[in-house]
Amino acid sequence: MHETTDLEERVAADPGAFRVLTGDRPTGPLHLGHYFGTLANRVRLQRAGVELFVLIADYQVIIDRDVAERLPERMLGQIADYLAVGIDPETATIFNHSAVPALNQLMLPFLSLVSVAELGRNPTVKDEIAASRQAAVSGLMFTYPVHQAADILFCKANLVPVGKDQLPHQEIARTVARRFTERYGPVFPVPDALLTDVPVLLGTDGAKMSKSRGNAIDLSATADETARLITRAKTDAERRITYDPDGRPGVSTLVLLAALCQGREPESVAAEIGDGGAAALKKVVIESVNEFLRPVRARRAELVADPAQLRAVLAAGNERANAVGDATLHEVRAAMGAVV
Repeated sequence: MHETTDLEERVAADPGAFRVLTGDRPTGPLHLGHYFGTLANRVRLQRAGVELFVLIADYQVIIDRDVAERLPERMLGQIADYLAVGIDPETATIFNHSAVPALNQLMLPFLSLVSVAELGRNPTVKDEIAASRQAAVSGLMFTYPVHQAADILFCKANLVPVGKDQLPHQEIARTVARRFTERYGPVFPVPDALLTDVPVLLGTDGAKMSKSRGNAIDLSATADETARLITRAKTDAERRITYDPDGRPGVSTLVLLAALCQGREPESVAAEIGDGGAAALKKVVIESVNEFLRPVRARRAELVADPAQLRAVLAAGNERANAVGDATLHEVRAAMGAVV
């Protein structure tokens, strides 16, 4: 936590010294878990003056599935989500994996810098394998952290906002940057991890909020869809509403969701509902979420009505990412002695 505090102070003092790489896989709509976990932080950093690279990780869709379904539609929807929550495409570079060959070409030298044993010990890889829909572990899944290192280092990002579960991946990127310098000379900064300090939002079924489980409140959901999801959410038999994440995870997630949308402390929200029970709690959550998402939904509706604009945003981001990636790859090839 001390390191994160120090980083925040450095960012506040000189935001122009930092470049952030962040992104998402286009496997479905982004939801409130994404918003409070990462999207709000991206907007905050960008508005502070940090340069933002936002990756639509289309190649990584096939890490844990056989095909990338409805990919063009989902990519445009993801761009609409980004813009609707406040990411500014005039200063942010929004791009996708498959459009930036230089980024993916960095995988080859980077793979030579890490061992099979190191990848096998990576706890995040183990989790991905355990949760995989595939019968066997693909080479892409096994080398997923190295691909993420290429994502981060191709643009020489020096700041990566992550949750604690992503720290092992981040450490691989740091390892690759250090070892490349030791072997070939300085090309890459060693990127710092900026830990996000937002509690995990559970889904309406009590499990982790996920695109694939149908338990998430999408940013694109209507007010009625949101109300139906929250009405079905798991609570418990105790009437008095309290905020106790360990003892009452279902109730506490709803309290936290209302608190985040209202910009208040969850204990205060719980105390206000008091003995109102689950019905009163869900009513407060429905009203809070729908009011919070109202401007996001309005902006998103405008954006999806103009897909040409969304394609133009991606085209401009891809052009910028390719220029950066080509320059980095040239530096890498020169450092390795591969430029004739």
